[in-house]
Amino acid sequence: MAEKQLTFKENEIIQILNRVYLNFKEGRFKEACTMLERALEIDFESGDVTNALKCANFWLEREDRLTAISGAYEKGEYYLNQWKVFSGFISRMEHLSERCLFNIKFYIFGKALEYYLTLYNEADLSDPEILFRIGRCHKCQGNYEHAIRFLELASQHRREDAAILAELADCYSLVNENRAAKAFFRESFFMDSQAVELSYLESPMILRLVEKLKGRFGGAGAELQEWIPVYGTIFGLFNVKRELRPLELGKLKQAIYQLEKEVGGQRQNRLIPRLINHYFWLVDHYLNSGEDRQKIEEVLAKIKELDPEIYSEYAN
Repeated sequence: MAEKQLTFKENEIIQILNRVYLNFKEGRFKEACTMLERALEIDFESGDVTNALKCANFWLEREDRLTAISGAYEKGEYYLNQWKVFSGFISRMEHLSERCLFNIKFYIFGKALEYYLTLYNEADLSDPEILFRIGRCHKCQGNYEHAIRFLELASQHRREDAAILAELADCYSLVNENRAAKAFFRESFFMDSQAVELSYLESPMILRLVEKLKGRFGGAGAELQEWIPVYGTIFGLFNVKRELRPLELGKLKQAIYQLEKEVGGQRQNRLIPRLINHYFWLVDHYLNSGEDRQKIEEVLAKIKELDPEIYSEYAN
């Protein structure tokens, strides 16, 4: 079948969009707006043009506000926080160009990185907050090796920081180190599901899982984040497991005891999935350590009582 020949109008729109996307990568949003308004005069029905113009206006407004912010750290934080707002903004768009999105992301995280690096250069290597943010910015620009280096440095200072581990997991997933990615994702969501910032994650395995759960729970939110490790286990994503050390086992049992008290007779709150995930960890530990089957059955019975549907999906 012969390829469709583009019309003069379509070719002109493509050329304009190519220049617009290059402007996005360099943060020239005002120039991009001018070009896009001209493109709308050529084809006011173009979805790519309309989407790009919405993105350009969004960031043009945010860039104007930056002048009122003082301090390198505050400016870096401003860009990262506005990216989260932008993520919600574009979630309502249909068929947003990947090139459009990547070029904007490259610029935004590049600007944040510039500000964080000034602080890094002024300080030593012991500030995990700065190391973490530098790592995140490198990751979002596609510089995964640099990202892993900085995130590992941050993790050395905060070994039980869920946000840092989630970013590390994301990087490992993006360089196809899937075993490490699964292990770190499992750890991070166990430590603190609410601390994991989904708007920054790019791992296909996590994004697919989130999309599945959005349909089940009616959109994103705090409750959905608690269900991610539960369904991550059921669907086999969080299948890289380890035996717990004695101190960790003691903390796990204490956490389960506390969660059981807090859940009580309630059946509709976000503590339910958190407790179920803790039960999963206890079962996995018993299996890995060769514990008596009776103990495993006792935990399974608690899962069944708490949520028969989850029990059925997990046990079968």
